Amino acid sequence: MKKTDIHEFYRRLAEANAEPRSELEFVNPYTLLVAVVLSAQATDVGVNKATRGLFKHIDSPESMLTIGETRLREVISSIGLYNTKAKNIIGLSTLLIEKHEGQVPQDRTALEALPGVGRKTANVVLNVAFGEPTIAVDTHIFRVSNRTGLAVGKTPLAVEESPVKKTPSQWKLHAHHWLILHGRYVCKARKPDCANCAVEDLCGYKAKIFS
Repeated sequence: MKKTDIHEFYRRLAEANAEPRSELEFVNPYTLLVAVVLSAQATDVGVNKATRGLFKHIDSPESMLTIGETRLREVISSIGLYNTKAKNIIGLSTLLIEKHEGQVPQDRTALEALPGVGRKTANVVLNVAFGEPTIAVDTHIFRVSNRTGLAVGKTPLAVEESPVKKTPSQWKLHAHHWLILHGRYVCKARKPDCANCAVEDLCGYKAKIFS
């Protein structure tokens, strides 16, 4: 995709949704971190159902440790891989207390050192909690980037590095959410809604669907 097309691509997405937001529910950086860890191989809707009641009472590493791993497993049992995720959340909560005074660090290396936190999770936290212009490449962004020609890559890291370099600075902060939401609701995996796509004419996808 040409530089001028990339600018127009984001301009149209911004016109439709000027202030995109994460669909995960959270109350502070810590609960955001927990929610993103839980969202791996799960839907935001499913995570929100499990955490809505939890976050009314548990909003810090200290309070998370008071309920313990067994009780946490019960609360999040509707989410895939809940046993591993419960263990990781208790583990990361412990490390936040021991190494970061109970605060979520605004540092990629420190975040990725926490149990259950990979590059994608760290990118989401840095973007949403701290306003850094990172792009966390999930399945939606990977698909949209490759399908449209915005950023072609065989791996999430390759795709991540390309949009960050190509995205004009004025669009970088919200690029992450524009791409996710576009992939979730318009440029869907099985049947993209090309007829209602704001950037269809800029898209390089050859098998467009208009019905």
